[in-house]
Amino acid sequence: MNFDVVLYVQMAIALFTILDPIGAIPLYLSMTQGQSRIERRRQIRRTVIAVAVILSLSALAGNAILDFFGIDIHVFQTAGGLFLLLIALNMLQAKGPLIKTTPKEQSEAIEKEDVSVVPLAMPLLSGPGAISTVIIFSSSMEGYDAKAVFIGTIVVVALTVWPILTLAKWLGDRIGATGMNIAVRIMGLILASIAVKFILEGVKAYLF
Repeated sequence: MNFDVVLYVQMAIALFTILDPIGAIPLYLSMTQGQSRIERRRQIRRTVIAVAVILSLSALAGNAILDFFGIDIHVFQTAGGLFLLLIALNMLQAKGPLIKTTPKEQSEAIEKEDVSVVPLAMPLLSGPGAISTVIIFSSSMEGYDAKAVFIGTIVVVALTVWPILTLAKWLGDRIGATGMNIAVRIMGLILASIAVKFILEGVKAYLF
């Protein structure tokens, strides 16, 4: 089996950028305020598993869902690129996640004992942007071997959420709001480039 290692590394960077676990730190800290270290570790573990499962299922079943609704993958790629561009522009302005929770939802999340799946894993981390991206990536892969490696890539990226959330308070104290905003803006720039690439490739493939 010959795999383009660089391609999978690029996919991993793209997924990490879209998940944006650094940008999720403030909400994570507010939602888990008052919980013990053991409870937070349990929540993080469930969040990581949920992110990996959601994105893996999206990668495996995404094409079938598009076929069921009669949506051409290139049209979906263009639409997904536009959506990612909106997220990227939002990140460049350090405005936080584009998919936001209402004050009522945040209040309910804080009161919940378990926020690992909703809203942390979905929609905060593995939201529409991440799901669209894995569907677009998986659609370009042929054969079970390539998809298996891609699923492995998704799991590795999901695992990167673990240390970031585990060290959330430490990172928040050390780099501060300014540092996190800088990191989010850098990831927003990377995401904008990925979004434009998706749009151009989708339009080109659909029209020509």
